[in-house]
Amino acid sequence: MKQGRTLQELGQELSRQREARKDFISDTRSLAMDSSALGGRFLIALGDDTQEYTIGETAHQQIAARLQIPYRYYQKMQREYPTLLDENVNGWFRQSPERRMIRVLDGNVRAFLSDRYRRLDNLELCTAVLPVIQEMKDAAIMSCEVTDSHLYLKVVNKKLKAEVGIGDVVQAGFVVSNSEVGLGSLKVEPLIYRLVCKNGLIVKDFAQKKYHVGRQVAAEDDAAYELYSDETLAQDDKAFFMKVQDTVRCAVDAAKFHMTVDKMREAMEIPLADNPVQAVEELADRFLLTQNERGDVLRQLFMGGDNSRYGLIN
Repeated sequence: MKQGRTLQELGQELSRQREARKDFISDTRSLAMDSSALGGRFLIALGDDTQEYTIGETAHQQIAARLQIPYRYYQKMQREYPTLLDENVNGWFRQSPERRMIRVLDGNVRAFLSDRYRRLDNLELCTAVLPVIQEMKDAAIMSCEVTDSHLYLKVVNKKLKAEVGIGDVVQAGFVVSNSEVGLGSLKVEPLIYRLVCKNGLIVKDFAQKKYHVGRQVAAEDDAAYELYSDETLAQDDKAFFMKVQDTVRCAVDAAKFHMTVDKMREAMEIPLADNPVQAVEELADRFLLTQNERGDVLRQLFMGGDNSRYGLIN
């Protein structure tokens, strides 16, 4: 992924989204789908008021998955028999009631999640990370984007670099990623950026990962209600985002960077076994690579001419 936005543009968009978003906790009996309009509408009963929103693709997929409706069949009903889709969804909402979190942005339901879903959101994440980037003397933003489903930020410190081999220069950096709609955990991962191929190696030893799982939101009745900030969770989140800052600082720490580079140099001195194909197969089994991916790894290994562990890593 290449740079999409500047940091300023990212901050502006995340601030805009914060103002435009709404989150609800609702018993499914207070929810209804109406597919009479193109794309479908989602109705949330809030006491005497009913709020109406469009439905995004991710939310459709999550509704189908939660109700155990095969998604191809769900889509077929959307296209060919929308009233049947409404009967299925609304019927199961009433037949098997449960409380869910509904995330709305710009009038569109973007996620249909567990009421235990913990909101570790992009704005707080970037608020924690940006001061550390500003401390870096020569930070380069390699990728910066927020989409409907993910946030992705890749930063490299151009001043913190070393040679693994002759002409093989690497730089220290980090990757930040998150999903506010249940499609991935929040991750902060140190990165070794290899200039020769403009590629990066994630350093798992110092990575920070947090799943969006929290305590169940308390409720006194079955009504739907809008969800605002929780002071207790806010304190927990503050502690977590302080750890995020530590992880980012660790990623661009000179001592830890050179420690990782030394390990890479050691890997250059360790040849693969007599059968490099077997080494690739063992790697592929470990990381669940497809047959095409296995072939690509083997082909790149032979083309690179480096039959060491370092060559296999790359």
